[in-house]
Formats: sequence, structure tokens, C-alpha cells
Amino acid sequence: MHTFYHAFFSQRRPHHQLNLFLLSCHPLLLKKYWKRSFNSIEISYSSAYLGLFHYLPTMIRRPPTIVCYICGREYGTKSIAIHEPQCLKKWHNENNLLPKELRRPEPKKPELRTITAKGFYDLDALNEAAWTSAQSQLVPCNICGRTFLPDRLIVHQRSCKPKVAK
Repeated sequence: MHTFYHAFFSQRRPHHQLNLFLLSCHPLLLKKYWKRSFNSIEISYSSAYLGLFHYLPTMIRRPPTIVCYICGREYGTKSIAIHEPQCLKKWHNENNLLPKELRRPEPKKPELRTITAKGFYDLDALNEAAWTSAQSQLVPCNICGRTFLPDRLIVHQRSCKPKVAK
């Protein structure tokens, strides 16, 4: 897993602190880059200017999250058991309101047997499978090919027009 640093100078903070953000290059995390707050490590401008970057900042651990296989959102390991039945019920209600040609089969919970050396499930593999399951429920627009949730596709198709050849 690769790591990169995103740095910028904040003009609104005292002493023009340099903010360093440590991000992991995992596709699920990069997708959330702009939507979620992430951990920051602040180093004063003077220490950055003097080149005192002789150490790597430590990463603050976030609590583990699990991706819902129905909606694709992240939930805590304790909340996912509460969320999934409610999400599935909501999915059924919304699916029943759709026209017959847009109705989808019920999403299946991905089964993963990947267990680490300590006897735990591999959360990265589980989340990747859940994310793939959630993305597979998207329906492509027959005009432009973009994918949407079925209820959003109806709204999109009202304004979608075929590309005109130049």
C-alpha cells in the first residue's frame, strides 16, 4: 500500500502553519478524500522552512469501518449490524416503487472466507467486496452510459440528451 503526502500553507492560521495530510492510496479511501475529514499533522512554518522534516509523522488510527453491501456507505463495526436490515428494508421499499423494467434483484451479501493469521476477517477484502456489490447495483443510462441508482436514473433521463456529432 502506497502513501503520499498532501501539503499546503494555510493563510488563515496563525504563524502560517503547514498542514500535512497523510493519505493511503486505497481506492475506497481516495474516493472519500473530498467527502470525509482526514487526520492532519500541523508543523509550524518556521520548522518547515528550516527543513526539519527529518521524521515521518505518525498516522492516527481511525476506528475500523465496514462498507455496506447495499448502499456503499461506511459504518462502524458495531453499527453495521443495525444498519444492514434497515438498509435492506429501505432498498425493498424503493425497488417496489420503480417501474418493472428498472427493478433489480435483491443484492446478495458477499461471502468472504479470508481470515488473517490472528483469526480475524480481512477488513480490506471484505470492504472491497461490499463496495463492488454496491456498485454492481447501478444502472447505466441508455443514452450516455453513465451509471446511477435506479431512482436517480429516472431523474437523469429527463435531462440527458444524445451527443450531437460535430
